[in-house]
Amino acid sequence: MAQAEEARDRLCAAHPGLMVEIVPVLASGDRIQDRPLAEIGGKALWTKELDAWLLAGEIDFAVHSAKDVETLRPAGIAIAAVLPRADVRDVLVGVDSLDALPPGARIGTSAPRRAAQALHFRPDCRIVSFRGNVATRLGKLDAGEADATLLAAAGLERLGQSAVGTPLDPLAWLPAPGQGCIAIECRAGDGATAGLLAGIDDAASHAALLAERALLAALGGNCHSPIAALTEHHGDELLLHAALFSPDGAERVAASLHFPVGDQAGPTELARLLLDQASPNIRQHFEG
Repeated sequence: MAQAEEARDRLCAAHPGLMVEIVPVLASGDRIQDRPLAEIGGKALWTKELDAWLLAGEIDFAVHSAKDVETLRPAGIAIAAVLPRADVRDVLVGVDSLDALPPGARIGTSAPRRAAQALHFRPDCRIVSFRGNVATRLGKLDAGEADATLLAAAGLERLGQSAVGTPLDPLAWLPAPGQGCIAIECRAGDGATAGLLAGIDDAASHAALLAERALLAALGGNCHSPIAALTEHHGDELLLHAALFSPDGAERVAASLHFPVGDQAGPTELARLLLDQASPNIRQHFEG
């Protein structure tokens, strides 16, 4: 809802007099919180209800956390705008650093990327499943269900809780592809809505998101695939960093590549570089 309100406020500022109604839609990902997303349908659990309403004309556009939007989207839906990217970092909550965790500590997360990264740095630790919104996960931490958890800085900031936890260096601990981006989708043939949304599109954030999503598509990963990525802007070029992990965190491969903004061949080449380095233990979670 915080993301929808931000999108509405930006639209109304860009188009004075425009009336925007927020239509709450309860996603399956919100209803089912006792199992990891990867076990019950993956990222589509955050989009399928909104997709149905959008394609049926019940709503004109849908607001998503970009990292939760599956790579392959319905043909009738297009990303029309990306808001200015917020803080991309993950935040460690419960301790000041991973090194400060006691041996065998429990880290609460249901994200394969966060789990693999945590185990890569602290293989002695144990992952316990944490699902739910920010308040739910912080409540589980306070209740002692884990010794630490990881949250997106952008989400904390939007909820007025930016003082919570310790942000992690985004190049040492790469975030999820699309993290910090709010993506707004509309029907592919709806030129009027697309035109309105173009007024709040941030070109740099849009280019970075498309590069990271192109990398995901080229890797052929899914919601079980531990991948981290981040795009930096250097003039008319992008520098895309990425890392792949085995689910247990024991193995990691990383690479970075410069390419022109809008060049879809760049992310594809980076995917090839990563997979060429990867062992079968990593590759089996991609290329498919």
